[in-house]
Amino acid sequence: MAPLARSRIRGVVIHAVLFIVLGFWMVPQVYMLSIGLRTPAQAFDAALFTWPVTFDNFVTVIRDNPLGGIFLNSLIITVATVAIVVAVSSLFAFACAILRLKGSMLLYTTLLTTLMVPLASMVLPLAILLKNFGWVNTYIGLILPYAALGVPFAMVILKAFMEDAPRELFEAARVDGCNPWQTYWHVALPLVRPALVFVTIWQFIVTWNEFFLALIVLTRSEMKTLTIVPMQYSGLYMANPGALFAILTLIALPLILLYVLVQRAFVRGLLAGAVKG
Repeated sequence: MAPLARSRIRGVVIHAVLFIVLGFWMVPQVYMLSIGLRTPAQAFDAALFTWPVTFDNFVTVIRDNPLGGIFLNSLIITVATVAIVVAVSSLFAFACAILRLKGSMLLYTTLLTTLMVPLASMVLPLAILLKNFGWVNTYIGLILPYAALGVPFAMVILKAFMEDAPRELFEAARVDGCNPWQTYWHVALPLVRPALVFVTIWQFIVTWNEFFLALIVLTRSEMKTLTIVPMQYSGLYMANPGALFAILTLIALPLILLYVLVQRAFVRGLLAGAVKG
């Protein structure tokens, strides 16, 4: 068999395997949408698709909740958190990897240890701290904890990328008269742009989907985020599966659209550091 034919067969096999994996991955998402489009009598049907289809569950969710305000709450908290995480982690990575400031590595190691601390162990002291500061039921009461939890992971990613960047570029910038801020803005950030895209998207997804802290910090209905809304459609003595999966679909929709729009940049940022040289 000619090499070209073998290459084509290999490509067909790889694509077939990927489509099968994609099909398995899509089953939960299809089930979620399917249950959201079912009548109450069909809600517990094991079939992947049922007929007839109804949009009553989506109408119920939209009618019962001020989704515009809830969506805005989630968006404000998520965007602010992402901005803080990207700014702080990139500056800290620059200080550690490029400037190599005194004590930066000790602080870096200390921050790394926070990745090993489970969130559940921090909830009680965090709740007490937020109550003492008067930050319960405020945006800042979620933005700052989310940012604090996101910075260590983002810092590890960005520091690794900056260490792989050619040091000659930073030395040339210094020779040309750039101060540290100019070097950071005009040299370091453009070099790690794929990593910045990855960190931005990753932190957006993590913050948008977070439930535990939001449930504890936001107790007033007007401050709710989207992830808290599904609780009112599930419980021990009351359950509305159709409405529950309808709101879950609405929560997932912005993330799906975001990933579709930036998937190439996300994958490029994820894989950019895999090959050196």
